[in-house]
Order: sequence, then structure tokens, then C-alpha cells
Amino acid sequence: MRKYGLIGYPLGHSFSQKYFTQKFISENISDCSYENYPIDSLKGFRKLIESEKELSGLNVTIPYKSEIIRFLNYTDSEAEKIGAVNVIKINRSGEEIELSGHNSDVTGIEGSLQPYLNKITDALVLGTGGSSKAVCYVLKKLGIKVTLVSRDKKKGTVQYAELDKATIGTTQLIVNTTPLGMYPNTGTMPEIDYEALNSGHILFDLVYNPEMTSFLQKGKEQGCSVISGIKMLHLQAEKAWEIWNDARLK
Repeated sequence: MRKYGLIGYPLGHSFSQKYFTQKFISENISDCSYENYPIDSLKGFRKLIESEKELSGLNVTIPYKSEIIRFLNYTDSEAEKIGAVNVIKINRSGEEIELSGHNSDVTGIEGSLQPYLNKITDALVLGTGGSSKAVCYVLKKLGIKVTLVSRDKKKGTVQYAELDKATIGTTQLIVNTTPLGMYPNTGTMPEIDYEALNSGHILFDLVYNPEMTSFLQKGKEQGCSVISGIKMLHLQAEKAWEIWNDARLK
């Protein structure tokens, strides 16, 4: 039996276990299972890998996408450039264990944005965590100008209080990479001026539980196009499965 799973903390919001369990059933994959592994510290990571001897691959979610890199033997070039990993491939040879890191968020982000790319020249990216790094990487690769927004004063970012109507008005894409709005805190949302939004805006939320977040709902009320994180979840999950089963990859 090959085992796969998800590490992060907390994991009550996650759909990954349900997604892969349904995939295994619908595709008649009988030799695989998928479990959630909520760990409140990466101190327990190595013990998990060593004790779960059938574990062949992991997804990584908040808050460990960047921190996990130091525990890996190898990180592919794209994940290294981004500075974040959300897929770990586990290769075992006797007692030897080799861990390689990859980023399937890139596939999910680019696929989700594909229908809108001819409308976007500028983007606001809300948040500075591991998912934000992947979003910025994709947008810059596509030639889109990125403004990074943070709660705190950081080099290369603007703060929420600095986002005026003019800045929001001239930016076609706004991406929420923060956990604001995620179950169970569904009433929360990024603090931007939603009155400045109109039908020319596209709002993309990486949160997928609930599918229609407060952030997206506010945008919809203003006439914006909205992209739920559920499509990204499906795309990145399929890419993760491809990585785990590609014998050519480390």
C-alpha cells in the first residue's frame, strides 16, 4: 500500500484528503491511501517520515511551505526560485530516505488565470507567505506587474493602509494568498476598499473552503469576475500526483 498525505497546521479546512480518496475510488486505484498529518511543529517531521514506512509523498500547506525546504535533500529549480515547496516526493532504498521538493501551485495558479490573461497588466498580491511567492513567480513570468501587499512594513511591499482608490482602480487583478476567509473564520477578509472595485476587476482567492469566500462575494457584488481557489486545488493536486508517479524525477 502506497500512502500519501498532507502536512500543515491546522488542517480542518483542507479538502485534499477528500479529493484524493475520491480520485482513488473513481480511477480504481486500490493500492493507495491519503491521510492528514496535522503537525504543530516541523520538529516532528522526520519522525513522521521514518515511522510511516509506506509514505511515498506529501502535500505541504500553511504554515510550512517555505520552512520545509531545509529538511529536504533536493529542491527542484522552480521551487528553489520561488522559495516554497508544496509537494514532497519520498524515495526509499532500504533504510535510506531521500526527500525532494517541488511546487505544483505554479500549475494551479497559471491554469486558473489562463482565461483572463489577455485582460491583466497589473496585479495586487495580498500576503507574503509561501503561496504568495508562487503567485508572484507566475505573474512575473507572464509579464504582469506585481505589487505585494502586507500587514507589516516590509521591504518591497506596501501596507493595506497605503492602498488608495486610484491604486486599486488601475489594477485589474487582486489575489488573496492569506488565510483570511478560510473555514471556520469565514466572515474575515482582506482589508481593502471594496467600493473601489468594478466590472473591470478580477478577484482570485487561493482559499477554497468555502468556495465563495467573503472576499469573492464582496467582489461579485461590485461586478468583478471572481476565481475560486477550488480550481487551483484540483489542478495542483493532479500535478502533485504526476510528480509522485514520475519515475524520471528525484
